Order: sequence, then C-alpha cells, then structure tokens
Amino acid sequence: MGTATSQLPSLIVGLGNPGADYAATRHNIGFMVVDKILDNLRKPAVKEHRYNAELYRAAIGGRTLILVKPLTYMNLSGEAVAKIRTATGIAPEEILAIHDCLDLPLGRLRLRAGGGSGGHRGVESLIRELGSDRFPRLRVGIGRETTTPVVDYVLGGWSAEERPVVAAVVAAAADAAVMAVRAGVPAAMNRFNAWCAPGTSPDQPPTSRST
Repeated sequence: MGTATSQLPSLIVGLGNPGADYAATRHNIGFMVVDKILDNLRKPAVKEHRYNAELYRAAIGGRTLILVKPLTYMNLSGEAVAKIRTATGIAPEEILAIHDCLDLPLGRLRLRAGGGSGGHRGVESLIRELGSDRFPRLRVGIGRETTTPVVDYVLGGWSAEERPVVAAVVAAAADAAVMAVRAGVPAAMNRFNAWCAPGTSPDQPPTSRST
C-alpha cells in the first residue's frame, strides 16, 4: 500500500450515518458536503437507491461522476462502496472519500492522496473492503472537545457559534472536491490545504461545544 496516483476522481463518497437523528451531527459532515455539491450542480443529478446507498450520477468536468452516501452506517461504509466499485470497475485511486476529522480544527480542510485511516472507522471500513489505502480523501475539520466523550461529541449537533463556520467549510469542501474532479487532487491540495474559514485562525480555532 502507498500513495494514490494522479488519476481524476470518478466517484465521491461522503461518509456519515443515515436517518434524521444523525443528519445535523458532526459525524455527518461528509454527507453535508455531498449534498452541497449536488445543490451546486447546474443540471440535477440522477438519483438511485442501489447497493445499500444513495447514488447520484452527475455531469462534472465533461465526465459522469458518481456521488455516494452509504446507508450502511459509518462503520460499514466500505461495504456499499465496494459493491459500487465492483459494478462500475472504478479503481480505488479514483475514489475520493470525504469525512470528518477530529485532528483538524473546525474551519480547516486537508486533502491527502492516500494513507492510513487516522482512527476513523468509516475510512477503516473503506480500506478493508477496497483492499487498498490508495484512494484520496478530503478531511473536514470538526475539532475536539476534551471534556466530552468522543462518541458523544461526534454524534452531537453544532453550536450556534459554530454554524456559520460550518456553512463556510462545507461550501469550501464542495469546491475542493469539484476541483479535484476537474483538475486533479494535487491541484486541489495546493489550493485548499492552506484554506481557513473566515473568522477563524489555524492557531486559535473556535471552541467546540455540544448542544
């Protein structure tokens, strides 16, 4: 296993949990970014329910792009993606995973060409089911709250102070994913890995509090 190639992504998977109870939680920011990409399309995507996932086919950059929200719950995300990969023949290097990241402050993004899971259970499932870590991923920072258990924190909602930053970072993450599709992951890395949401600082991130 190693780093991904410079192939353009053909499939974007947002990681999250299905259902209204999870929709507005920190762990579902991957779903939120996919929804934002879909909202920004000039021509509506074609939606399907297949492979235990919400699957959308959209035209971006002159190519047909598949966007996926697995319905398997976070820890089994790779099962749905592996089925789609088998059906389509898409290589792991062409799959861009978007997920929350505790190790980045809210308001920051980080694209990686491949590598380990960083302890993220959804990414662990992707690596296991795809048999490879050679897929790019877009990590969306959610920060940490040291006084709250991790599970409660990631499954908690956003505070009123966080919501404007969340809106900005979701919009930027959607732009970063589309740039990766159009121009490649390295170009998107150069543009967005130094990005910082308005009103935040990489050195003094906003304090995260559960609601």
